[in-house]
Amino acid sequence: MLNCLRREQRYFLLAVGFFTRLPVPNFNNFYEDELNYSAKYFPLVGVIVGMVGAGAFTLAAKVLPSSIAILVSMAATIYITGAFHEDGLADSADGLGGGSDRERILTIMQDSRLGTYGAVALFLMLFAKFQVLNALPIYFLPFILIVGHAFSRLCALYVMADLSYVKVSGKAKPLATKVDATDLTVATLFGLSPIPFLYWNFSPFILNANDWLWLGVYCLLPVAIVWIWWRNKIKHWLGGYTGDCLGAMQQITELAFYFGLLAWYQQL
Repeated sequence: MLNCLRREQRYFLLAVGFFTRLPVPNFNNFYEDELNYSAKYFPLVGVIVGMVGAGAFTLAAKVLPSSIAILVSMAATIYITGAFHEDGLADSADGLGGGSDRERILTIMQDSRLGTYGAVALFLMLFAKFQVLNALPIYFLPFILIVGHAFSRLCALYVMADLSYVKVSGKAKPLATKVDATDLTVATLFGLSPIPFLYWNFSPFILNANDWLWLGVYCLLPVAIVWIWWRNKIKHWLGGYTGDCLGAMQQITELAFYFGLLAWYQQL
């Protein structure tokens, strides 16, 4: 039992070290396949990143306007992840925007230079995220950020479970195996665990069961639509996913979640 707990602790810390700049212990006898067993902790890493963003916003909002506090929060999450997912979004946009076939797309995605499609996608993503968060009530933002970061990473993990990795090597190669049902179940629990706190915070606006239902519909439907669209797009052009595709999925589903929440809030 103790060995099992230590092993899971190791897998969790490996996930933290892979996806963030947070300091973790140096592991002896590390081998890449261990990251496969860390997959179930990706949404939990999202909870941590969301908490960093929530904390940055809360502290900044005490002395700065809320719009500036949102920028501070966004900068904090980008810094703590090393822009890992934003880089994936930009590379995916460059590849799929400029490539006409699978090999050309993969070649462009491997190019470290930022192209026009990537620059536009990155700007629109960050600008849209700022605008949507700024339109939501500030007292809910800390919980919204935690849910958004956790849930969007769960969406990326579902791509790993559904499709196959298509590159010989790359930044997601150690993760490039199918996620088994047990790990996917654990990851789903981690990814959905912050949602009850969101419902609890919005409870003053929820008067009956229909309001609870519609909150879920508004939040989940946009995420489901963009998940299916992006999954089908990369399946069609690449035959599977790359690490960049996972980063892009995280970004677009996070934004879709915020958009859905804002749409629900506007109906009140």
